[in-house]
Amino acid sequence: MRLFLILIPIFSLSAVFSAFASDTDDVAGRVIANVAGTSYNLPMLDSKISVNIEGDMATVEVTQSFINEAHVPVEAEYLFPLNQLAAVYSMDMLIGDEVIKAKIREKAVAEAEFEKAAQDGKAAALLTQHRPNMFTQRIANLVPGLPITVTLRYVQMVPKIDGQHELVIPLIVGPRYESAAVQLPDEDSEEVPMTANSWTISDVPAYPQVVGLDLPDTFTSERVALDLTLTGGVSISDFGSDTHQLAVQSTEDGLSAKFAKGKVLDNRDLVIRFTLGGEALEAASLSHTDERGGFVSLMIEPPAVPDAATITPRELVFVLDTSGSMRGQPMEASKRFMDAALRGMRPTDYFRIIPFANHTQNFSSVSKQAIARNIRSARAYVDQLSTGGGTEIDNAIRTAFSTAQPENTMKIVVFLSDGYIGGEAQVLRTIRQQIGKSRIYAFGVGTSVNRYLLDAMADEGRGYARYVGVDEDAYEVAETLAADLKSPLLTDISIDWGDLDVTDVTPSRLPDLFAGNSLRIYARHSGTGAAEVTLKGLVQGRQAAMPVKLTLTDNAENAALPLIWARNRIASLTRQIAVGEQPEAADKEITQLGLEFSLQTQNTSFVAVSEQTVNTSGHQATLANVPLPMVSGVSKEAYPQPFAGSSSPEPQAIIGFLLIAAMTLLGFRRRVR
Repeated sequence: MRLFLILIPIFSLSAVFSAFASDTDDVAGRVIANVAGTSYNLPMLDSKISVNIEGDMATVEVTQSFINEAHVPVEAEYLFPLNQLAAVYSMDMLIGDEVIKAKIREKAVAEAEFEKAAQDGKAAALLTQHRPNMFTQRIANLVPGLPITVTLRYVQMVPKIDGQHELVIPLIVGPRYESAAVQLPDEDSEEVPMTANSWTISDVPAYPQVVGLDLPDTFTSERVALDLTLTGGVSISDFGSDTHQLAVQSTEDGLSAKFAKGKVLDNRDLVIRFTLGGEALEAASLSHTDERGGFVSLMIEPPAVPDAATITPRELVFVLDTSGSMRGQPMEASKRFMDAALRGMRPTDYFRIIPFANHTQNFSSVSKQAIARNIRSARAYVDQLSTGGGTEIDNAIRTAFSTAQPENTMKIVVFLSDGYIGGEAQVLRTIRQQIGKSRIYAFGVGTSVNRYLLDAMADEGRGYARYVGVDEDAYEVAETLAADLKSPLLTDISIDWGDLDVTDVTPSRLPDLFAGNSLRIYARHSGTGAAEVTLKGLVQGRQAAMPVKLTLTDNAENAALPLIWARNRIASLTRQIAVGEQPEAADKEITQLGLEFSLQTQNTSFVAVSEQTVNTSGHQATLANVPLPMVSGVSKEAYPQPFAGSSSPEPQAIIGFLLIAAMTLLGFRRRVR
C-alpha cells in the first residue's frame, strides 16, 4: 500500500521515459528512465568480439562490459546469441582489480551459488543456455561506478558452403513465438512439458525491452567492436561480408579486419565468407591425443560429377511463412524467391504451395505439374499473399507431408521462414517421424534468423540450409538461391573405419552432400600411427568409395579438437532428446560431457563469484534487463504483446519502468524476480 501511495505522485507528474547516448561515454547502450525530473540509468553494455581463424577453425572471444550509473545496485540480465556450433569452454569476470575464473557446475548448483553470492552482496556472473544459440548473462550486484566485464571463449569449425567458408557471428536474439497449444509452466517454474510424457526442456526466456518498440528510438548505435585475424596456411581470397562494412588489411600471415565504423549496432548477424586456395583442406583430417584419449576428425567433399537434378524429376513443396514477423522486407524477399523458383522448374517437376501463419493454406490440394498455366496461376497466388498471425511451423510441416507424392519423383520440402519460434523440439520430432526419403531445404529470410532451428530442420531432412539477408541485395540473393534448388551429389554416406577402433561418431546421422559443400565427422579413437578408412556413398544411385589415409598423433596438436568433438556430440544428444530417442540417457550424458570438458550446455553453467563484498548499501539489487535494439528489417508484429504495434510505451511497459525507477529512488529492498 505504501508503494502504491508513493507511486501516485509519480503518475501525477506525467512521468515519461526517454533513451539517449552520451557523446562522452565509451560504453554504449545507455538507456535512462526519467521519473519526476530525476534520471536513473538502466544497465549499459559494451561488447568486443575477437576472432582468430586458422584454416577452417575459429577461436572467438566475446567480451561484455556492464556499467550501472543508478543510485542503488542492480542485477543486470542480458539476452544474447552465440553460434549454435560454439563450444563455450571458458568464462572470466573482471571487477576492479579482481579477475575471477568461472567454474563449470551443474545448472542447479551454479544457480544456487549465484543466488547465494547475490544475497551476500558479492559480484557474480551466471551464464545460462536456453537453446544452443540463445543465452542469458546475469550479473549480480552491479553497483554504481564499478563496471563488471565478462569474457566468454569458444571454438568452432568454419563450415564450407557453396564453395566458400562461412563464419556466422550472431549479434542479437530475435523474438520467439510460442504456440498457444504449449502448456505453460507454473509461475515459479522454469520448465515446460515438451510432450505428453515426462520429458521437459527449458522454457524460452522472457524477451527484454526493445528500443524503438517499447522504448523511444534515440538509442546509441555503437555497442559492438570487432577484431579479426585470419591465417589460412594457403592462399586466401574473396574475404568479405555482405552484412557489415569491414576495414580489411593484409598481414604477413593472412589478413585482419575490423568494422569500418569502429563499432556497430547489434541488430543483425555478422556473416563473413572467404575462400581458401589449394588442395590442403579437400580431404583434411585432424587428430589429437591427451589423457582423455584420442580424437579424430575427417572432412568429406562430394565428387565432381554433374548435378543429379538434371535427371531426377522432383516434387517441390514450398512451405512459406506468412506470420507477422515476415511483414515487409522478409516477405518481399520470400516472394522474390518463390517467383524465381517457380519460373525455374522443369516440366517434369510437380509442386505444391503451403502458406502458413496460425493456420495453413493450400494453393491446391494435390501437386500440380510445372506446366506454363499452372506456374502462371501459382505466381499470381504468391503475389497476393499477406502477412499476420503467429508462426505455427509444426502444423505446416505436417501439411507438407500429408499427401502422396507423384510416382518416380524426389519430394523436396522447400521451407522459407525466419524460424522465430520457441517450440523447436516438436518441429524436429515431427520431421523425424514423417520425413521418409524426402529432403528438406530450409531458407532463412532475415538479418538474425533462428539458425539453430533451420539448420536442424535441414539436417533432419538430409538437405541444406541457406540464408537470405534483408538488405539491398536480398532480392538478387533470393533469385540466385531459388534458381539453384539442386539435388544431392553424394547420398547414403557411411564410413568403414577398418582396423581403427572408434566410438561416439558424430553426427550420428550423416547428411547428404551437395556440390560446393563439405562435411566434418568426429569420433573418439584408441591407438596411434597410420590408419586407413573408406568413405562410402551413392552417386546418382551408383556405389562410390574413397580411401583416406590418417596419421593419428600422440601429441597435443589440434588441442581444440576434443572440445569441438564434445560440442558436436552434445548437439547429437540434444537432437536425440528433441525427437524422443532415449532422452533420459542423452540428458545424463550431456551433463557428464559438460563437466568433463568444461563446456556450457543446457545442463551445465559457468558461474563466477567475487571474493569481495561490493554491495555494502544495505539494499538488495533490483533486476534490470539490458535493453535490445529491434532486429533489422523485422516487423513490430514479431515481438511479444503488449509491446507490439507501437513505438511508444504501452501502459504495462510504463508501469514496469515506473516500478524499477521507484524502487531505485526509494532503495526498495525486496529483490524483484
